[in-house]
Amino acid sequence: MRRQLKSNKIEMELFPFLSILACTIGSLILLIIVISTETLNTNPEVTIIAKTDGKGINQKKQPRYIECKEDGVVIYPSQEFIPKNKLSNSDSKLLNFIANIRANKDKEYVIVAVRPKGIEVFQQVRDLIEKEKIDIGYEPIEEGWTLKVQ
Repeated sequence: MRRQLKSNKIEMELFPFLSILACTIGSLILLIIVISTETLNTNPEVTIIAKTDGKGINQKKQPRYIECKEDGVVIYPSQEFIPKNKLSNSDSKLLNFIANIRANKDKEYVIVAVRPKGIEVFQQVRDLIEKEKIDIGYEPIEEGWTLKVQ
């Protein structure tokens, strides 16, 4: 009689559960690796996109982009660099750029990307642009980021 009681005992097998658990842990580890490599990118990029406010302001205008750095200005999309000491020269490419926008100020405006060390340069550029009564917007960006312009 004792033999019959022992043979009717139900055993549970955990192998399928452990297989599913191992697959889940492996998937989570892969996800952590992918996310951490994306966030540890040594050269992060930032894209500046002109956005309208819904009130019609700047909806019909095309943005033109300038980047203010510590040592000068970069005009986009041509990526022409103008040194800080030549910003206000009469033959400066920046003044030519501003004059082109002034001629089309009902169709164009300026967005300025400002690096942390480029505040002085930004103040010079802003004064030149506001003197011509051109619409201007600005966006602060980190020092090590790569700027992409649409």
